[in-house]
Amino acid sequence: MNIVARVQQMRSQGHDTIAMCLGEPTQGAPAPVRRRAAEILSDGTDLGYSAIFGIPELRAAIAAHYRDWYDVDIPAERVAITTGSSGAFQIAFLTCFDAGDRVALARPGYGAYKNILTALDCEVVELDCGSESGFQPTVELLEQAHAHAPLKGLMLASPANPTGTMITGDHLGELIDWCHEHDVQVISDEIYHGISYIGTRGETAIRHDDDAIVISSFSKYWAMTGWRLGWAILPEGLRSPAQNVAGNLALCAPVPAQHAAVAAFEPESYAECEAAVASFARARDHVLDATAELGFTDMAPPDGAFYMYARIDDILERSDLATSAHWCQALLEATGVALAPGDDFDTVHGPQSVRLSLAVGAEKTAEALARILDFLR
Repeated sequence: MNIVARVQQMRSQGHDTIAMCLGEPTQGAPAPVRRRAAEILSDGTDLGYSAIFGIPELRAAIAAHYRDWYDVDIPAERVAITTGSSGAFQIAFLTCFDAGDRVALARPGYGAYKNILTALDCEVVELDCGSESGFQPTVELLEQAHAHAPLKGLMLASPANPTGTMITGDHLGELIDWCHEHDVQVISDEIYHGISYIGTRGETAIRHDDDAIVISSFSKYWAMTGWRLGWAILPEGLRSPAQNVAGNLALCAPVPAQHAAVAAFEPESYAECEAAVASFARARDHVLDATAELGFTDMAPPDGAFYMYARIDDILERSDLATSAHWCQALLEATGVALAPGDDFDTVHGPQSVRLSLAVGAEKTAEALARILDFLR
């Protein structure tokens, strides 16, 4: 966020910047969503509090989405609309875990998992996931962590932030089977589903485990970041306690956004989203083509999401800068290109790593790469 603040300051001073440091698609919400948002301000739609888990129309639309995309039948009653995926994480963690419970997650990984769990006084167990495992947990890593002291939860993410790697169906099945055997609650972050480059939208944990908690959002595929709208698919046995938690945290998700989001499932909305994914794919190709010249190493396989994560040890050595945070700062000041240092995602190897966000699209990515190469020369 220090990088983001500096980008905003530079823009206010008239500098030309390319912000590849945030996971925020630049195309904005689909046109049907924006049209519906304008309509509800004057058509008499009730914009007061909704039910804790959201308006029935949106819950039903999400259930239908799971039938269409994954061929799984989820009752709408198990869908909980939340204040972004962030709200869903809080509800899930508070519902499932007590203070002191050990919850495993991949390193590198999205920093908010660790920070929320730590704030709730849970013990975070970081699994050191390297390129040999696609930067994803393995049964062997779970066995090692569980042998030290019993695990209570496993946090999965596919496609993952910051790496973009995805868990295959067979691998996901193995992880979930192990969790069933050891009474470990699975929470699956699937907010980047639909943004994929390997011929699949993503494998949902619901297909393998009806007791898993699946979390998703309108922020990424639908580019509705500021609308603050996500959801959780809850096991039947957790619906009531999760509702009690949710009602005390936020009462309900933003109601205007809920009504507008029903239009996210219209064909026109999907078409816009797929066009954006195609642009991310072209941006990904630009980076892959330039990887050797850039000097990036140990890059995570960019299966999905709009991130690419790599080591820059050689670059740091040549530049005589100590960490990726220093290098990213120097790059920003010299070129206006903002990348994310790896510190937030990995406290061990992060200072030698960077994350590029392709959410700016193909054209901006190509321009940013040209500036980076000039800077390296």
